[in-house]
Amino acid sequence: MPSYGSASPRPSDVAGTLRLLAYLALAVALIVLDHRGGWLSQARQQATVLAQPLWWLAGLPSRIGDALGDNATTRARLAEENRTLRNALLLSGARVSRLQTAAAENERLRGLLGAARRGGLDVQLAPILDIDLDPTRQRLVLDAGSNDGVRAGQSVIDAGGLVGQVIAVRPDNATVLLLTDPDHAVPVMVARTGVRLVAYGKGRSGTLELANIPLSADVRVGDAVITSGIGGRFPAGFPVGTVTALHPDDSHAFLVGDLTPAAQLDRGRDVLLLREQGVGP
Repeated sequence: MPSYGSASPRPSDVAGTLRLLAYLALAVALIVLDHRGGWLSQARQQATVLAQPLWWLAGLPSRIGDALGDNATTRARLAEENRTLRNALLLSGARVSRLQTAAAENERLRGLLGAARRGGLDVQLAPILDIDLDPTRQRLVLDAGSNDGVRAGQSVIDAGGLVGQVIAVRPDNATVLLLTDPDHAVPVMVARTGVRLVAYGKGRSGTLELANIPLSADVRVGDAVITSGIGGRFPAGFPVGTVTALHPDDSHAFLVGDLTPAAQLDRGRDVLLLREQGVGP
């Protein structure tokens, strides 16, 4: 009959128990040694130092993504700021240019009114509505007409000198024939010597011509030329221009002079009309 005594332990259970006891003993020994010498803490610190490059590499993609995102945001913000600054700069430049233009125009107006006061002239200020500087047609259209008292034949001046004369008048505007028109001629004289000549238009806003100057006439480059008053078309004494060159004509019997107009025929927005004017052209 079989016996039912206690079963003997299996070899695998004994080995497992021994390993567990060995691990516990090792753990107790490590705890005691770490408590006394702290060498496990030092080992952990060294392991942490050694693992830092790995952590840095692991976090590199995230940092690169963040940096790219920040750079894109910064570039977009800078581009927007640059656009705003450029617009502000353009607006400021336009304002400064407008102020400079207004200042220059005010200076010209002061020059016009100053010339009228200095000469004790009875004048009327007239805005320029349009200008035609075609070589065959040199005209101004004024924003003033018969309703404003403008009459045909009135002399037109600016702060520099004679501009021309009114040749046509309508209720709201008037046409001025400029000195430089090819069909225009004005009796003049040299201010220094009193030599009487005629200045002709040449179809260019910057040049007049003194024709048929006698070879014996005392006319020099740099002489000022003024209206002589002969013929009654223009009052005497108004500046017409300055002699800039003298040369013989085709026949070599006379001299021809180039004359730079005293008036600023190609600029300004206003002119003066002389109220006291005789017969028209």
